[in-house]
Amino acid sequence: MKSPLLIFPLTLLAVVAAVVCCTPAVPIGSERGVEWGTQRSGSPSAQQTSRPVAASGNLASLMARVNLRQDLVPKGCHGRKVFRPMTPRYITIHSTQNYSADAYKHSLALKRGALRAPKRKGGNRIGYLIWHFTVDDKVALQHVPTNEQGEHADFDGPGNRSSIGIEMCEHRGSNLAATMDRTARLAAYLMRKHGIPLRNVVPHYHWPRRGASPPNKNCPHFLLENGRPGRKWRAFLAKIDSYYQQMR
Repeated sequence: MKSPLLIFPLTLLAVVAAVVCCTPAVPIGSERGVEWGTQRSGSPSAQQTSRPVAASGNLASLMARVNLRQDLVPKGCHGRKVFRPMTPRYITIHSTQNYSADAYKHSLALKRGALRAPKRKGGNRIGYLIWHFTVDDKVALQHVPTNEQGEHADFDGPGNRSSIGIEMCEHRGSNLAATMDRTARLAAYLMRKHGIPLRNVVPHYHWPRRGASPPNKNCPHFLLENGRPGRKWRAFLAKIDSYYQQMR
């Protein structure tokens, strides 16, 4: 996530939740780039009646554990105000560093425009934060199709222009190991879908941010060592690769 992530307490999220969303929810299959999974509408309890999309074999078995659901930011709103096409060549892994919000609360913040991009050094704000997926220990939510550019890595750099952004939640009381496992499965699926090699699955740290200090963010912080990829990051890549091999 762009540094610094603007963390909004639950009281502020409750206020912005009262804002009326500018367009209706998008049905499954109506936008290119929407992933295999289920559509969510309404409150989190609606996930019990979400409509699954067919899959078979190992892919279906592995993706069932991802619990992937659509909760798209409507076209023309906030982070999707302008359509910026993208052919994904990388997957960028983030951590939210927000200890009070799960995937649904982050999705709500994106849809209500509560997460503004930080001001560039010597410049103006560049809009709203937006990424493609938020994952917690129960669900993976998709916010924007993967053929659209996000705003999550490095301002106008290649991280935003060419990578799918996945945010891992770390709210208090959640199971971080389950969140990382769900993220690894999702990343393996996205590699398979878009022909992305394992070497192009990178941490946010990978993308230097022009004008920021330090330029390379310590993110996802719980998978880095002394602020850099090391043993824990390599173990996470090995988990992704193991799921990818099962999906082939």
